[in-house]
Amino acid sequence: MANEFVKVETTPENVAVVRLDRPKANALSPELLEELYEVADELRRHPAGAVVIWGGEKIFAAGADISRFGGPVEALKIGGLFHKALDTVAQIPRPTIAAIAGYALGGGCELALACDFRVASPEAKLGQPEMLLGIIPGGGGTQRLPRLVGSARAKELIFSGRQVAVDEARAIGLVDRVAESRETLFQEAHAWAAEFAKGPSAALGLAKRAIDLGLADSLSHGLNLELRLFAEAFSTKDAEIGVKSFLENGPGKATFIGE
Repeated sequence: MANEFVKVETTPENVAVVRLDRPKANALSPELLEELYEVADELRRHPAGAVVIWGGEKIFAAGADISRFGGPVEALKIGGLFHKALDTVAQIPRPTIAAIAGYALGGGCELALACDFRVASPEAKLGQPEMLLGIIPGGGGTQRLPRLVGSARAKELIFSGRQVAVDEARAIGLVDRVAESRETLFQEAHAWAAEFAKGPSAALGLAKRAIDLGLADSLSHGLNLELRLFAEAFSTKDAEIGVKSFLENGPGKATFIGE
């Protein structure tokens, strides 16, 4: 894709690397969000084995381009672009990892929340500072953050607008791993994604679907969904390979083909 602000390439390990590139702070403008949607939609329809989203070694994303919000009409339009792009990121049927250097604030934090996992460099900071501008998060922060860290913690972070350092973010579950350094962040995130990419891709997608959709509804609905997807998993070539390998060689020795 000949995009200006969002670049994507697939590494030999079958990891799609999505790179935000809008100097100076990767502000999430409407143009960037449209490009992010296009990239995410392509990965949703034709997924790699896993995905890493990052903004480079200096900053993940400082937030929305606030200069583009003129009033309620513009806010509704741009908020809709956020939802379209980030919901599509969340729908990619493979493990997604946000590699966070520097700041992930506002819309940048919401993009990270739309991923399955978050790896941060030691100096990184995350937060939803919208309240400091007299507004509220509009890209999913009021919904994804409490589902991740609990409602009380999410309310405190959103009400205060404060920035969260890595140690606290790790302790409350906002960050899953802390990289050794800013310089090794991408390599560590990519290595984690590459491990996922070796797995049974279709089954990973089915498991992600079961978890995400199950959490959005009742337990009984989720259990029924799980049963249907459990049966569907047995129609994949990887299931045939995995079961055969288990019976012949024991667990953990199968080589999957991603089908």
